[in-house]
Amino acid sequence: MRNKVRIGAVAAAAGLTLVVAGCSTGEAQPAAQPSSTPQVVPTAQDIARQFDIWNTALATGDPNKVADLYAPDAVLLPTVSNKVRTDRAGIVDYFEHFLASKPSGVIEQEVINVLDPDTAINTGVYRFTLTQNGVQQQVEARYTYVYELRDGKWLIINHHSSAMPEKS
Repeated sequence: MRNKVRIGAVAAAAGLTLVVAGCSTGEAQPAAQPSSTPQVVPTAQDIARQFDIWNTALATGDPNKVADLYAPDAVLLPTVSNKVRTDRAGIVDYFEHFLASKPSGVIEQEVINVLDPDTAINTGVYRFTLTQNGVQQQVEARYTYVYELRDGKWLIINHHSSAMPEKS
């Protein structure tokens, strides 16, 4: 008997379409079952808290603690460097230099978009206080953090920050 590939669509409880394919001798293949554990969609406050965690990591002065908040394949487009950072070594290198200025950030305006249970974006404007040679200065910048839930931990997968182009 000739093997046939059967393709069928099954509507899952989450509104997803599952495609089941398999070789058979004419018998239907069982459909994949939806997960019995519903995924919890994070709140805007859950995502806003990620900045507080990041800011607290900055306060430690340890570039590795900050880099731990980024996914291994994260992209960092930092405020005070022209170099795009695409791996942990580059991210650690950036924070080794940035943390020397003892940065402390405050969000001035934020817009949070929760895309799904595993992905969210926080974008807006923040202000940093930096200390160089004993002198404090304020830097206002716009930012975008893209977070992804991986193995139960929110990680930054993309972070873009750039100084505001116009003085307030």
